[in-house]
Amino acid sequence: MKNFKTRIDKLCLPRVALAGVAALLADQQQKLLAEVDKGRDLWHGSKPSMSTTGLACGNCHPDAAASNPETFPKYVSELDRVAPLRDMINWCIEHPQGGTQLDVNSDDMLALEAYAFYLNRGEAIQPGLAVPTGPYPVKSGVGFPKKPSGLGVDK
Repeated sequence: MKNFKTRIDKLCLPRVALAGVAALLADQQQKLLAEVDKGRDLWHGSKPSMSTTGLACGNCHPDAAASNPETFPKYVSELDRVAPLRDMINWCIEHPQGGTQLDVNSDDMLALEAYAFYLNRGEAIQPGLAVPTGPYPVKSGVGFPKKPSGLGVDK
C-alpha cells in the first residue's frame, strides 16, 4: 500500500506544480507589462530631461513604429559602428530631442527597450542595412493593454 501511495503522490505533484507555474507566469507577465507601460510613457515624453526641443521618441516613431528593434544590433551610420538599440535610442535623445542621454544600464533604458521590443514582437528578423532600401511597411495595431496616460498624444 505504501508503494501505491508514493506513486499517487508523484502523479499529483505535477498538478500542484503546474498551478504554481501558472501563477508565476502570470506574475512575470504583469511585471513585463508594467515595464512596457513605463516605457510607453517615456517614449511619449514623460521625462523632461530627455528633450529640450519638445520632441519625444513618439514624434518620429509612433507606437515604436519603424524603430525596428528586431534588426539590432546593426551598423548605424549616425554612429559609424555596429550598435545595439540602446545606443540608437541615446543618439535620438541627444540629437533630434536635444536631451540628456540615459545610462544604458538604467531602468528607464530597459523600459524604453521593453516598449519597443514588445510592440514589435512577431516581426521577422532581418539584418540591418547601412543604406535605405525603400519604404518600411508600418503595421498598426492595438499595442498592449493600456489606459491613456494623459501624456503626449493622449492629451
